[in-house]
Amino acid sequence: MLKMTFARKVIAAAACAAALIAPAQAEEKTYRLKLAETWPTNFGTFSEPAREMAKLAEEMSNGRLQITIDTANKHKSPLGVFDMVRAGQYDLGHSASYYWKGKVPNTLYFTTMPFGMTAVEQYGWFYYGGGMELMQKVYEPLGLISVPGGNTGVQMGGWFRKEINSVEDLQGLKMRIPGFAGEVLAKLGASPTNIPPGELYTSLERGTIDALEWIGPAMDLRMGFHKIAPYYYTGWHEPATELQFLINKRTMDKLPEDLQKILLTAMKVSAYDMTINSHHVSAENWVTMTDEYPNIQVKSFPPEVMGAIKQANDELLEEAAAADPLAKEILTSQADYLKQIRVWTDIADRAYLNSMAE
Repeated sequence: MLKMTFARKVIAAAACAAALIAPAQAEEKTYRLKLAETWPTNFGTFSEPAREMAKLAEEMSNGRLQITIDTANKHKSPLGVFDMVRAGQYDLGHSASYYWKGKVPNTLYFTTMPFGMTAVEQYGWFYYGGGMELMQKVYEPLGLISVPGGNTGVQMGGWFRKEINSVEDLQGLKMRIPGFAGEVLAKLGASPTNIPPGELYTSLERGTIDALEWIGPAMDLRMGFHKIAPYYYTGWHEPATELQFLINKRTMDKLPEDLQKILLTAMKVSAYDMTINSHHVSAENWVTMTDEYPNIQVKSFPPEVMGAIKQANDELLEEAAAADPLAKEILTSQADYLKQIRVWTDIADRAYLNSMAE
């Protein structure tokens, strides 16, 4: 059963109020939309945003918006959500933008970037720093609208069968790691690949891959990776992993203006709720993990490895910016915003945490 979060309580109250003042001549037609998820059935924190969004949209529209959700178990194409929504097979999708880098390279910048912004910083960039406009500049020519769909926060660096002590240990390493981070590790000699969520455990168990990164305690513990790969590394590659609601633009254009606003509001609220819940569940699961699974060895990559990763990342950013004017515009916007907002993060969050540690 969908939990009644505080956010949903607030929106439900607003929906009731809106219903009382709605004009009598309001359009009564019911719009039925279909949404495809990348995630399999009952997939923890990732399964909640789409369901919460659909429930909120129905409540706020007095039933005029009805959204049916198909998991990857139903449509059988977890990494095909982009194509299915673009073709109109589905009206909506819930996935992650960097999964589409092989189709449209500039989509990968809107999930997260190595050594980039934290979740709060990145939301600032999206909604107040020009990020949303740049994202639509990428997606609108494709007949799509992309909307932030919930953030995991800083992700862990992954599960490894063997300890990473040097850059040489990355040579030939078969690792599930998507996005720009996969390109970074490839530059250092690793063999990155992307695998649908439902196949991760089996791939690790069978030795198809040597390591994988997934999310963090909020999602990792239930996957059982620790049974196979006991080395759990802290993160660098995804400091603010934003999921994505995809909307077929033709579908959006057919909706009345009030339902368009309701749909976008429901998406924004459910994304916010997932971000909070992910942090909460990670904290809970970290306690469980450390108490019940003492075999897990939490590690950070050695300075030599981190230095090589950072250098490779910087070189690839320069190459991407030089190769494509739009990529340069996006990356410059992100870098400029990070430079500005990180000053305040250092003065506020970092200084506070350092003070508490002392």
